[in-house]
Amino acid sequence: MSNQNNEPRKRLLALDTSTAVLGVAVLEDGNLLHEINASGERNHSVHLLPIIQQALQASGTTSGMLSGITVGIGPGSYTGTRIAVTAAKTLAWAWKVPVAGVSSLHALAWGGYNAAARQAVEAADGAAGISGSGPDWVIPLLDARRGQAYTALFTVEGDQAPRRLEPDAIRLMADWVVDLEARLQQAEEEGVKPGTIWFVGETSVHGSSERLAPLAEHVSVRAVPYELEGRWAGFLAGERLLTESDDLHGLIPNYTQLSEAEANLRRSSEGGGTKL
Repeated sequence: MSNQNNEPRKRLLALDTSTAVLGVAVLEDGNLLHEINASGERNHSVHLLPIIQQALQASGTTSGMLSGITVGIGPGSYTGTRIAVTAAKTLAWAWKVPVAGVSSLHALAWGGYNAAARQAVEAADGAAGISGSGPDWVIPLLDARRGQAYTALFTVEGDQAPRRLEPDAIRLMADWVVDLEARLQQAEEEGVKPGTIWFVGETSVHGSSERLAPLAEHVSVRAVPYELEGRWAGFLAGERLLTESDDLHGLIPNYTQLSEAEANLRRSSEGGGTKL
């Protein structure tokens, strides 16, 4: 998408509504200027645009100062994810700026890891248990009901963005733990066992010590509750927007599976017509 506004643009607007938190942030040159994270998933459609306006005003930002918009495309709440993606595309079109979609799970992993590491330092509490010599693993979790979670696997070192090892997907948590244990055993054989495995996000449902016990036999495991903050979608896409962007009309949410209503509609349309 070409940028038709020739005025200098240095700032970035970041949005994510894929979880129960409505996150909006304004960044400049990789630094956070202002951020609003509001709880209340049922009201995202009502509050998103006013909160965007608040964040822009609080940071002294006008649309002409923006270099682009970045948005979390999920997976997560079907309705919530659509709200942010639709808003980002509409504003990008109106303001003539590029837009970039990022994985909400990737943002959750980065933000959750930073929050967990900060808590550990403040408490002077190193990860207890068996540890390895390799970089930590970070596993974001969002509850998808029926024993399932939206999740992925990342590895992280220092202040760099987590590097992806497994794609975003909806997975049965029991099977996911089995898969992770197998991967962990392979890493151990290769001498790159992670120092700690961090589960971050909605850990109350799927991050119990009983559930994660098979992994704890091999490495230190931590489950840290964390609510996504808007800034991380901006950090992920900031540098990317300097050189490339997504097609405005082709940007769509990543649901990882169809909602029940969408699945029924597709089955109906594939049925080949109505029986008489």
